[in-house]
This record gives sequence, structure tokens and C-alpha cells, in this order.
Amino acid sequence: MDKMKNEELAKIFYAIADILEFKNVQWKPRAYRTAARSIESLSKDIEDIYKEEGIKGLKEISGVGEGIAKKIAEFLETGKIQEYERLKKKVPKHFEELLKVPGLGIKRAKILHEKLHIASLKDLEKAAQEHKISKLESFREKSEENILKGISFVKGSGGRMLLGNALPIATEIEERLKSLKEVQKVIVAGSIRRRKETIRDIDILVSAKNAERVTDFFTSMKEVNRVLGKGPTKSSIILKNNLQVDLRIIPLEDYGAALQYFTGSKEHSVHLRKLALKKHLKLSEYGVFKGKKKIAGKNEEEVYNALGLQYIEPELREDKGEIELASQKRLPQLVLEKDIKGILHVHTSWSDGINSIEEMAETVKGLGYQYVAICDHGGNLKIANSLDEKRLLKQMKAIDLVNKKMKDFSILKGSEVDILKDGNLALKNSVLKELDIVIGSVHSGFKSSEKEMTKRILKAFDNPYLHVFGHPTGRMIHKREPYSVQLSKVFEKAKERNIALEIDSYPDRLDLSDANVKDAVNKKVKIAIGTDAHAKEHLRFFSLGVSTARRGWATKKDVINCFNVNELKKFLKR
Repeated sequence: MDKMKNEELAKIFYAIADILEFKNVQWKPRAYRTAARSIESLSKDIEDIYKEEGIKGLKEISGVGEGIAKKIAEFLETGKIQEYERLKKKVPKHFEELLKVPGLGIKRAKILHEKLHIASLKDLEKAAQEHKISKLESFREKSEENILKGISFVKGSGGRMLLGNALPIATEIEERLKSLKEVQKVIVAGSIRRRKETIRDIDILVSAKNAERVTDFFTSMKEVNRVLGKGPTKSSIILKNNLQVDLRIIPLEDYGAALQYFTGSKEHSVHLRKLALKKHLKLSEYGVFKGKKKIAGKNEEEVYNALGLQYIEPELREDKGEIELASQKRLPQLVLEKDIKGILHVHTSWSDGINSIEEMAETVKGLGYQYVAICDHGGNLKIANSLDEKRLLKQMKAIDLVNKKMKDFSILKGSEVDILKDGNLALKNSVLKELDIVIGSVHSGFKSSEKEMTKRILKAFDNPYLHVFGHPTGRMIHKREPYSVQLSKVFEKAKERNIALEIDSYPDRLDLSDANVKDAVNKKVKIAIGTDAHAKEHLRFFSLGVSTARRGWATKKDVINCFNVNELKKFLKR
């Protein structure tokens, strides 16, 4: 098992795409990015696919053709891709770190390299501070200011990994440990268990009959780059992708108290310890004590109950009012994955997706859902191969044909339509009214003022055929900050117009964020969880959206995906 190979390969293919684009190579960059997206979202280890089915199995991965399949095989057999090694020599040594600056992009990075010999983040910061960049054609003083903000943004997000990338690694290590006969209990704790959108390291708790056997296994895994420490109660390793993993061996009788302690958050735990003191109790990672007598600790439920609290779900443990409500037994019943009836916001090969309508529908049905909403790009977004009115009408007919073949499953006809700078939608109402669901999204003008962006979005909400506002802040974690918008007014208008706000489940979006979901839910705004899947492998990201909804205190009644298909259609008719 080696899902970390998936992540390594995806990273290499993204880098190849960037270098080729830097060298003005056409069409190939898109092919490499498409393959990278599919590989990083595989639920299966790519090494296992290759061992079981060879090149033929690799070619069955969405977006992987003969050429890329051979490069994957080369990497799995040798640990390198020769073409990548050759291409790296044709760009500045620190080229990749330049591209992390939001808004810089490959074309601008190339100009800066050619005109000012900028080859690293340090060079870029110095040139911006000395006002050399604003003197270049196509760059202005504002560009310089944005570059400096972007560098600050990159530095601030360093060292953290996306939940969507870290979770499969953590889950795999957990499964490996579970397979050991010496292991009695194992669970991933820390910020991963709370489902924070980014994590710094992985914490795993184990109860075992033979601690030495478990630590030997853990520290000798083939992905280990360095062992930081190895002992009877704690071992720490650094993986080859620089992620730290800590393993703690916990006695079975203390497992619940340790799990609560190492799940966190720090603020939540501090508040609990203060509460325990008020009740003349002591709370630690070893249990709840009354004097010297231990009164709870075997499981988390009894730890919370001993403090007079309702059990608090891990996603809520951020000291944001959950302890006060738990003391009154008034915590909400958070939405569960089993409550979800259908998947919204899915792309196909009609726009910039990889799989056909039928392939996406069959995959969603196979996951146990009742419906899927096909929402390919509609409008003028060239980079996404958007559908114009003529092509969209053709796609509707194609969906009708596939729907006739499906049993006990529905495909909703939808579109993710651009919200233009003037607030109009990029498709005519005469076409929009024929759709089951319309998602409106902002894909341009991210640097507009708060006033302009708010006005633009509120005008779009006046369109009678708009049902969902897609990725409502435009952020991309570690890549792009949210655009400026007055969300309080957006929430108010969404409630008034009965428009749902999306949680885009893609790992680098999770937009709305958990904090914004909580604000929306408090204002009685409906939430739509969309995968933004561009390949069938991306559908597994849906669970990240559900986790974000849970962190935002959303219940079953707040999420429109919990409607059955008839209830959803009734909601969409408003």
C-alpha cells in the first residue's frame, strides 16, 4: 500500500505542466494537469493498480493515455521520470515557489525572470520592495502591492497540508496499524479528526498488547524519511513528503481521556479543564479524577458526562460556544453522510471534465445516492470549455437519453453559469428556465472592491432562475485569498430569494469555509454541498464538504442534498 505515491506523482505532473507552459508548449500542460487531478484523487494506490493490471490498468485512470501511463510506470519502477529531470534544468531552480504567489501565474513569472532575472521568492520580494516591478510594461504599482501581499500569504500558509491530501495518508497508516494482531485500538486524532481544512501533522493513538512491535513497524515503514524519536509511549517520524506523524501508545483504560486530549483543540481542552476545576475535578490525558479516584477515562462519552456535558462531536471542538450548549444538552444534531440523498455540482467531458454523463451518473448511483446534478460550465469561460446556449440545449437532450436508461436514479439538468461583472448571468433566461438547477459562480474580477463585488452578486440573485451560489468567496486554500465581499448582505439576500449557498468540496476550496457556514446557518440560509468533481475519482471529496458543514454546525434540515429528488425539485421551483 502506498497512496503517498499518488501524491508524489500528481505533484510531478503539475510541475511538468507548469514548466511546459513556461516554455510555451501548447495543449500538453492541460493533459498533465488532468492526469494529476485524477491521480491525486484516486481512492486506490496507483502502485497496486500497476502491479495488478500493468500499463492497461493505468490507462483506465481518467485522463491517463499511453504516454503518461508509461511515465507513471517509469516512476513506480525507478523513482524518477527522466523527462521531468530534463525539464527541471530548463527553468530557474526555485521556479515552483514563485508560482505559489497568488495571482502571479506562469506568464508573469516568465516576464519577471526574463526582464529582472527573478528566480526565487527572495528575488521577487526584493524587486517589489525596490519598486522595480512597477516599471515593467503590463505591471503597475498595484501589481507590486499585490505581489507583496501574495508573498506574505505564501509565508503564512507554509508548513500546512490540505485536509484532502493528508486524510488518505492518515487513513492508510491507521489501516496498516489495525492489521497488526498486537493492536487493540487505533484512531487518528488531532486536527484531522476535527476535520480542519489544513493540518500541520498527523496524531495517531494506539492501544496495543506489544508496544515495541507496533513502534518497530511504525518507524520502519517504507515512506519514512527520518525517525525523530522512538520510545515505549511516543514515536515520531518524518515522511518523504515532509509530513510529521506522531504515534502514541495509550493504555486501554485511559484511551477515551487520551483521545479527547489529543483531538483538541487546545482552546476546547483548556476550557474543559477550567470547567473540571470549578466542579472540583481534575481532567488530564489520563482521565477525570475526583481527588485521587479516577471516575472516567475509558471512552470519550464518559469523560464529557463526568463533566456534566452532552457528548461533543470532534468537528465542534473549537471553543466556539459548544461547551456552553453541551452543558444545557442543546447541541445540534449535525448532518451525517448517511443523511445525504444526492450529489450536486458535477462536471463532465462536455465542458472541462473527463468522464461522460453516463459514467458520472453510474458512479454516483454506485455510491448509493438517488440523484446527481450535472452542472457543466455555461457561458464564456474559455479555459473551462464552457457551453453556449446551443451546446447546453444539446446536452439537455443527451441527459434525457441517459435518464431513460437509469433505474431508481435521476440525473438533474444543470449548469454552473458565470456571474458577469455587471451581475447578469452568462446565459439567457430562455435557456436557464429549461434547467432543473442553476449554479451561479464568480470566475473573474477577483480584485474588485468589496462594494463592486457585493453589488455584482446581489444583482445576480435577482435572476429568477438562480438556485445556488457556487464557491461563494472564490478562495483557493494556499493559492488565492477570498475576494472582498460583504457576506452579511449576501446571506440576507440569499435567505430572501431562497438561494442556497454552496460548500464546494474540492480540497483546495472548501468554500464556504466552516466559519461562513455557521454564519449562514444562523441566518437560516440553505446550504448545498457540491463536489465540483471533474472526474469520477473526485466524487470522494464529497465527504470533505459534509465535514465542513458539520464544522459549521449544519443539521440535516439546513442542507438541500438531504432532500429526496422530489423534495429537491420542489425547493428548486421556489
